[in-house]
Amino acid sequence: MSDINEKVMKNANAWLNGNIDAESKEAIRNMMEKNPLELTESFYRDLEFGTGGLRGIMGVGTNRMNKYTVGMATQGLANYLKKVYGDKEQIKAAIAFDSRNNSPEFARITAEVFSANDIKVYLFDALRPTPELSFAIRHYGCQSGVVVTASHNPKEYNGYKAYWNDGAQLIPPHDKNVIDEVRKITSFDDVKFEGREELIQIIGEETDILYLDLLKKLSLSPEIIRQHHDIPIVYTPLHGTGAIMVPWCLKNFGFTNIRLVEEQATPDGNFPTLKSPNPEESSALEMAIKKAEAEGASLVMATDPDADRVGIAVKDNHGKFILLNGNQTAAVLLYYIFRKWKENGKITGKEYMIKTIVTTELLIDLADKYGIETYDVLTGFKWIADIIRKNEDSKTFIAGGEESYGYMIGQFVRDKDAVSSCAMIAEAAAWAASQGKTIFDILLDIYLEFGFYYEGLIAVVKKGISGAEEISKIMEGFRNSPPAMINNSRVVMIKDYDSSIAKDILNGTETKICLPRSNVLQFFLEDGSKISMRPSGTEPKIKFYFGVKAELNDIKDYENVRSELEKRIERIVDGLKL
Repeated sequence: MSDINEKVMKNANAWLNGNIDAESKEAIRNMMEKNPLELTESFYRDLEFGTGGLRGIMGVGTNRMNKYTVGMATQGLANYLKKVYGDKEQIKAAIAFDSRNNSPEFARITAEVFSANDIKVYLFDALRPTPELSFAIRHYGCQSGVVVTASHNPKEYNGYKAYWNDGAQLIPPHDKNVIDEVRKITSFDDVKFEGREELIQIIGEETDILYLDLLKKLSLSPEIIRQHHDIPIVYTPLHGTGAIMVPWCLKNFGFTNIRLVEEQATPDGNFPTLKSPNPEESSALEMAIKKAEAEGASLVMATDPDADRVGIAVKDNHGKFILLNGNQTAAVLLYYIFRKWKENGKITGKEYMIKTIVTTELLIDLADKYGIETYDVLTGFKWIADIIRKNEDSKTFIAGGEESYGYMIGQFVRDKDAVSSCAMIAEAAAWAASQGKTIFDILLDIYLEFGFYYEGLIAVVKKGISGAEEISKIMEGFRNSPPAMINNSRVVMIKDYDSSIAKDILNGTETKICLPRSNVLQFFLEDGSKISMRPSGTEPKIKFYFGVKAELNDIKDYENVRSELEKRIERIVDGLKL
């Protein structure tokens, strides 16, 4: 602990003696005198610029999101851009931000540091969804981009996601190279904070219109929408950036009966009506579901603060609203899209779908039926974008997604997009209504045809200085001593994405996993169950994903089969001693 204390004091004193504002210095002195624990958490390390950028609690210190850590990160990114694109007449970058506290200020600092480094900046005039930032990078021919957001994290957090010239987040070698450049920035004096206003161009509604016009081209059933334009939809942006863009997009598609949850329609980084601004959590949709029940709506949608992920609630066969998980929404969405592509004569044999390795295998079954090629990639839409980049001259990407409520349709945006997803989910609901069905009915149809896939997720949080070490030990334990049996079913395959080895336990053979190395471990059981474990790259936790499957022969058996699958996951969790 003495080594930590020594490093904390060294870092804190460097800031006190450095060229920072008086308010920040006073905050440091206050921590020194009254809150040594907070001082330690704020200064025991540098806020890591990871492969996706920055994310952390806002405040003063080397381990906090503030104007200085944002400035240093931007200077490192600018230095790398100048190394790669030094022969360009003008390097360009786009910048967007969400509704979180300090997001406009952090975005402005980013713009000023870029422009001080002779980089042309396209800065949105107000908060915008992350996917629109991806679109803007491509539209304006930028070499990079930044969106200031902490996605669905609690209100104390903010973040900074870096993008490359195709509108996707950084992948090798650029991610590691940018990290190296950021680490070289060891002093505030290395950062050019004095911006050049002539290099900062404010963009706004003209970009919105271009983006939304492209989204409208995704529609596959305009005639069905005309017939069912008035299906009642309740939407909540959860105090985030979707408040304008999602309703606008829905109206562009032709939907006329959109009910906004007014109490959550005002952007607010304190998220006053929410326990968490995360559409994966049931509490986030409570207010919207109450409105839907009161007003007779049939579909509820909620987007996270930067509007790249969407959670939905639909009525089950008893007329009660239930939440669909990310895998279920992906299944309904892609099932609809694949069927319409087939019916519209658009399948030529060169189409493909992409999912992540922790996402339901059901999506592969759906794609196989319609003759659509499939790819499995690591978690993160940057890997989906990488496949699109490699195939864009020879094949057509239809859609893809991941279990954590992120979906992408078409290839003009290279990150998950809740704006287009909301519109296409509403279109799927209209298509279901044209058959006298609901989205839940479509889900049951899928289970009857392909099997009842059921998933679960547990996140084990390990905060503080020791958290990363504890998470590392958990992974190390499962790697070095993998279980032979889980829930009375043999482990028949182990995939270790860190060693890039897939081991068939039954015959002892090993094959190479042809994906970038990643700290992910998967166990496949004899009964068809799949267990994945992955430390989060942005939060102090490790996630365990569970996928089980059974046959569903009759809709009347749905609840019994679901109950048995839930119990199977519970037994698996008990067997892993989580």
